[in-house]
Amino acid sequence: AEEVPVALVYNGRPHVVMMATPADLEDLAAGFTLSEGIVRGAADIAGIEVERHARGVEARLRIPEEAAARLEGRGRALPGRTGCGLCGVESIEEALREPPALPPGPVVPVEALWRAERELPSHQGWNRETGALHAAAWVSLEGVPEVVREDVGRHNALDKVIGALARAGRDPAAGFVVVTSRASYELVQKAAAAGVRLLAAVSRPTGLAIALAEASGMTLVALLRGTTANVYAHGERIHAQP
Repeated sequence: AEEVPVALVYNGRPHVVMMATPADLEDLAAGFTLSEGIVRGAADIAGIEVERHARGVEARLRIPEEAAARLEGRGRALPGRTGCGLCGVESIEEALREPPALPPGPVVPVEALWRAERELPSHQGWNRETGALHAAAWVSLEGVPEVVREDVGRHNALDKVIGALARAGRDPAAGFVVVTSRASYELVQKAAAAGVRLLAAVSRPTGLAIALAEASGMTLVALLRGTTANVYAHGERIHAQP
């Protein structure tokens, strides 16, 4: 599995450097920008240019100047470890920011959860070769993985999916997201900020992830394996056949 330094540069000003798998980097840049609340919507990202160097990658984004100015208070050129979920954050208030409350979303049949978990591995080509990459998938309400991204960092994989949806003009609320990792609060935070109504993880959640999901109105599913799962928040969105 490969990982390289990826620098995100806004309006010519460096903001953060993170380690990531060097693929789908336009999606990563867009998703990080949206999930971290740097801009209010995808329309505020005027352009993304990715330039590869001998030792890393620069992703240059053009955003409204007032949005770029807000970043000045969040630090610049901050290093991030692999899959950093808090890159460029310097205060507790920023780290624990609560996303807007999610409105009711479509009901998800429980069979769609089983199908998504069953079909996702067939979309993880790089992980089959390396055994070292996480995946995030946006899944239809029928349980079909439609947008799948892989990365050495679980946060990066989710940001790539969020960015891919935004760049394609697709509504995250029209499906749900599955991640091949634990459900940490940063993943809940990012997914909720993007408008995802249901997040399912194959591993366990953290206590803070559960609290944030409950507060934001997100359905949080974890330990999704085979035909079993635990529902930790807002189970009313899941429909099970009697």
